[in-house]
Formats: sequence, structure tokens, C-alpha cells
Amino acid sequence: MPRFSVIVPAYKVQAYLEECLTSVLEQSYTDLEVIAVDDCSPDACGAIIDELAARDPRVRPLHLPENVGLGRARNAGLAQASGDYLLFLDSDDTLTPDALQGIADRLEATSDPDVLIFDYARTYWTGKTVRNRLAGLLTEDGPAPFRLDDRPGLLSVLMVVWNKAYRRDFVERGGFTFPPGYYEDTPWTFPVLLTADTIATLDRVCVHYRQRRQGSILRTTSRRHFDVFDQYDRVFAHLDAHPELAPWRPVLFQRMVDHLATVFVRRGRLPRGSHAEFLRRARAHYLRHRVPGAPLRPRHLLVRFGSHRTYRLLSLASRLARRTGRLARKASRGLAAAALRVHYRIQLRLPLRADRAVFTRDAGGVYGCNPGALESAFRSLAPQIRTAWIARPEHHHTIPSATRRLRPGSAAYWTALARSKYLVHNADFDDRMVKRPGQIVIQTRQGTPLKRMGLDLRDRPAVARGTDVDRMLRSADTWDYVVSGNRHSTVVWERVFPSGYTTLEYGLPRNDAFARATSADVARLRQALGIPEGAVAILYAPTYRDYCHGQRPALDLERVLRRLGSRFVLLTRAHPSYGEPLTRTTGDRLIDVSDRPSVETLCLAADVLITDYSALMFDYANLDRPIVLYTDDWETYEATRGTYFDLRGFPPGAIARDEDELIDIFATGHWCGSRSAQLRSRFRERFCPHDDGRVAERVVRRVVHGANAWLPAVVPLADRRPALLDLENRPEAPLTTVPVPSRPVPLTESL
Repeated sequence: MPRFSVIVPAYKVQAYLEECLTSVLEQSYTDLEVIAVDDCSPDACGAIIDELAARDPRVRPLHLPENVGLGRARNAGLAQASGDYLLFLDSDDTLTPDALQGIADRLEATSDPDVLIFDYARTYWTGKTVRNRLAGLLTEDGPAPFRLDDRPGLLSVLMVVWNKAYRRDFVERGGFTFPPGYYEDTPWTFPVLLTADTIATLDRVCVHYRQRRQGSILRTTSRRHFDVFDQYDRVFAHLDAHPELAPWRPVLFQRMVDHLATVFVRRGRLPRGSHAEFLRRARAHYLRHRVPGAPLRPRHLLVRFGSHRTYRLLSLASRLARRTGRLARKASRGLAAAALRVHYRIQLRLPLRADRAVFTRDAGGVYGCNPGALESAFRSLAPQIRTAWIARPEHHHTIPSATRRLRPGSAAYWTALARSKYLVHNADFDDRMVKRPGQIVIQTRQGTPLKRMGLDLRDRPAVARGTDVDRMLRSADTWDYVVSGNRHSTVVWERVFPSGYTTLEYGLPRNDAFARATSADVARLRQALGIPEGAVAILYAPTYRDYCHGQRPALDLERVLRRLGSRFVLLTRAHPSYGEPLTRTTGDRLIDVSDRPSVETLCLAADVLITDYSALMFDYANLDRPIVLYTDDWETYEATRGTYFDLRGFPPGAIARDEDELIDIFATGHWCGSRSAQLRSRFRERFCPHDDGRVAERVVRRVVHGANAWLPAVVPLADRRPALLDLENRPEAPLTTVPVPSRPVPLTESL
């Protein structure tokens, strides 16, 4: 008995069917059967189903002798299903990668509910993808499973069959089947949700709902849209047969009226000349199923009185009211923006505050990186200077309590930019900012450059598209200081951002954490991340690829872990530009850490780094721990983005060109062998000459006290003692799992 039975009816979808079925068969969760129902399709659907069934025994083909329609085709598949849970997938839609694993995990976590509701996203033929706008209703917060009474708002989510998983014995016990005709989902989903004793939600997009340019049933002009009346008669007949569901009648009545009005007003559904008949039947249904006291909205009046003219007048009034409201809000925003501009101009004429410093990173991102390290150093070394951090509201919790929080675009934000003496950033401030005489702008950049930057992108059109070179140079003209980690960085920055700033080749302030952390700090960080005791933790952190539209799945992470054995744990960190994790599969040995705000703490917790062309390798080298490069697309990356040196000729450790070679590097111990140590030593000498734990101090002293300020001497590489990890004496026995705290521990506390 498989865990899932996925029922896919097919009719005239030969262009999409193989992609649909493949999206199921290639799921990482494999305990499933696919019941593919050929609804006597006149095209190649039947042949496609048979071809896939010949290749994969999990496909169970079912060929119907005559066309029976979507609902009855689903019933035919339902009769053949043997899985614990039923899923229905329309044959032009697809499952997202790892969707079934996420569904299986959520079912287990919620004690196998009768129904699990998951999310979907519309995918348009233009390539655009839009997530369900009511995704917030699928939150996993709160007790689960639950009854619909506890979260009635779920009835607002699209009432379709394919965004839910149903326990098969619950469906059989309730005798649920699909009726014939259009809108067959309606008399299935409403009774199922009302009857279910246990419901759970999964806040994850599991289905891509294809929005076809042509051919969708809902965009077809036909009298079959009149089927909606019979479908709601079936819904209310179910209520009549189950008196305990009577309290739901007002809600379903509202849904019916909304649905009937939608069918009427959507262009292209009803044939010419049938609108008056539809309204007469809608009015009859309104009177038949009406609930006294139900509120009336313009759409409801259309159905209630059956008058299209009345509806058009009310709709016109409603549109005018909405348009007036939008204009008023736009005018209000315009006035607010004008007031802020006036406010900023006034602040520019007031004296500078020598005791103020403002910091930010990545267009209002979380507290950290080089600006965060400098902000902390300002507070400890120059306590007379009050500091503020600019961040979007969702990141304010990451800012230390002693630091003022500023929201981008607010009046306080513009005041800080106008009157603070010190301005620190790792990218660029607002284009509208005017640098005043006496202000000091410190540009920290975001790491040691391997990939081409600044003016060197002019001959890389695929990467430089949209880059405003003049604006970039105007921004560089505002910099007073640029923080550099090494001579390589100094030479690159001064060439690609030519201007009159002073380079502070003192190291990178964010790397002070590596020199200051103790072995006890490292142990605490590993425990907070849930790394099992005695494990070898690999941090996998690939960089952003300009030539890819989305995240590139370079490694089969589960296969790598299986081949490496139980001693290894994999921490996966996606590049922040992608906004989504590398994997949604998590467990004791595969831990996604993409949402952790401090990459420095992840480096401290890891025994070894796997990366490709990320600047993170230059920072991680300060820990003197093994680094392995995975460069399977070096030629493509070099051709599109370009690099400043051939990393393969000057690597920080072993290099793998494909997945099997990467596995072999770990299996043979080459990743931490003497040759890798020699390569790393040479790499550290070139790129880590100043990162001794006092970089931020040097920068603050130089900026605040001037060129004659006393600066602490740099500790030579040979005398540095970063927190070490004993790899050779790790136990080979099975790992002991460390439970992950229910509330994430703030990893920056120890640093």
C-alpha cells in the first residue's frame, strides 16, 4: 500500500501531460502510485500514459472507453486507488520539487488528519509565477490538526480539489464522489471540509497551477457554465442530509451568490443571448437557498433582483468610489513624499552632529556584515558617538538594543542621513542623499572580489544589463574611505571604482569574529544549529549565478550525504539573492541554514566549507579549516561573469569538477589532507594578511582620530589561534542527535 495515490485525469492535454506526470515521478518522496486516467482523449494522451507506465511501474494507466468528463474520470481513478492518501492533479499542472516530501512530513507532524490543505502558485504562459494571495490563511502556527470551526477562513481559499490531500478511508467512509458537469469541485470540496474531523495546513507551494493562454475550461464560452446551479443544489442537499452542518448554511449561501455573480460578470463564459436566462435562474437559486439576514453587496443585488441594469449602476458607483479612494490615497502619498523632501532640505541646513553615526547594509537588511562589526566597534571604542541602524521593519529584531532603529524613508531616516557625521554602508545609500561638507562616508564593500565588479562589467552585457555606470561613479565620489581586506582587493576597488577616496587596507571587520571566538563559543553554536555531537559539519554555500534565472540545483544533496556516510552533516545556505532555501528536506543530517542572519556564525560552526566562486571562501580561510571547491560550471561562469584570477590555479583547497569527484575527495580524506593544508596556507598568506581580530578597531581609530591615530600592530598569521576543531579524533560511531531548540538561539550573542 503506497503512501500516496496521485490521480491524474487527462483529456486533450498532450502538450502538458508528460511534464505533469514527470513532476510526480521525479519527486524525492517515492512511496506513491500514479493513476493516470485517459478520458478517451482523441490526441496522444493515452500513448503518453502508456509510455510512462512502461518506464515506471508506479504509473497505473486507466483507459476509459468513452469520454465521461473530469468528475467521472476522477471517480474512475478513485476506485483504483490504494494509497493512504489521495491527491488529485490536473493534467496541465505540476507538482513543485519535493512537494510530496513536504506533504508527508506535515501529515506525520499533524497525526494524519482527514484533510491537509497546501498552497499553490499560478504560473502564466509568459513565465510569470504568482503565489496564492491568501497564503497567510495556511499558516502552520497554532494547534493542529483542527476542525473547520476553528479556522473558518479556510473557506476563502480557492475551492478546488487539487490543493488538498485526503485520507482515503475518510473519503470512502463519507462516500464522497464527483458529479458530472462543470464546477465539479464545488460539491466535493465544501462537503469534505465541513465533514472532516481533523484538518491541517501546509504553508508551502506544492502545485503550480498553469494559466493557459487558450484552452482553459473556465475561459470557454459554453452553456455548460449553467452546471454551476446543479452543483450548488448538491451542496445544499448535503447540508439538508446532515442537520449538524446547518450553522454553515449562511457561509455557503454567501459563497454561492459570489460564485454565481462571478460566472455572470466574467466575459467569455456565457454564450451571447443567455445572460438573461442565467440571471433568472440565479434569482431562483437565491430565493430557494436564501438565509434571512444575509448581508447584501452589489454582486448580491445582481443575483437577488436578477437585474443587470441595476447591477451595472451599482457597480459603476462602486468603481467610482474605489477610484476616488485610490486617487485620495495617491494624493496623500504624494503629499507625504513632498513633506519628507521639504523635511530633508530643512535638515540639510541644520548643523552636522559630530556625535552621530548611521549604518546599514544591503538596502536595509539584517544587522551584521562589515557595517555591523563597525557599529559594534563604534559603541565600544567611541561611546560618545551615538549609533543608528537603517533596516526594514522585519529586520529590526536583529539590531542590538543599544542601537537606534531607523526605517528607510521615514523622517528620522532622512534626518540621520542629513545630520550624522559618519555614514557607513556596504553598498550605496539612497540616490537622493546629498553628501554634506564634513560628512564622512565609509564604504566597506561585501568581501574580497573574485568575480568582476564595477567598471570591469562593461564588457559583460549579460551581467551589466540595467547598470547605471554614471550613477555608480557618482556614488563612489561620495566615499571618503573604502575598507579593503588585502592588496588584491585594494587594486581591484581602486580600478573599478575610480575616485578620490582613501583605501584602508586593514582587513575585513566582520572577520574579527573568527579571531575572537573560543572553542566554547563554537560548541554552543553547533548545538544551537542542531549539529549532532561528533559529526563533521559541512557548510555548503554556493554563490549567485547571473546566467541563471533561478537557483541552480548543482548537487544532489541527499545522494552526497548517503555516499559520505553517517559521520557527516550538511548545512545548506542559499545565496540571499534567491530568497529561498537550497532544499526543503531537513533532518538530523541535512539542515537548511539559509535564514540564519549571521554567516560568520555558520562558518564558526562548520568543520569544512564547500563553495564555488563565493567570496565566503576568503573569509572562511581565516579559520584555517578545510575548503573544497565545486566548480562544475567554471567555463560558463567565467564566460558570463568573469573572474580576476583562475581559481583552479590558486585554490584554497581541493577542487571537484563533478559530483562524483566531490564525493571521492571526502571519501579519500583529501579534503583535509596535507596537500589541501598547503594550498590553504598559501591562500591565507595572500588574502588574509590583516584579519587578526582587531580590524574594526583599526578602522574606527583611523576614521575618528585621523591619520595620526595609534593603530594596534597586526598579529602575524603564524601567531594567530582561531578556534580549532579536532577532526582526527572525532568518533566514527553512529551520531547522537542534538535536539534543535524550539526557539532559535540568537547566534550573535556569543560574539
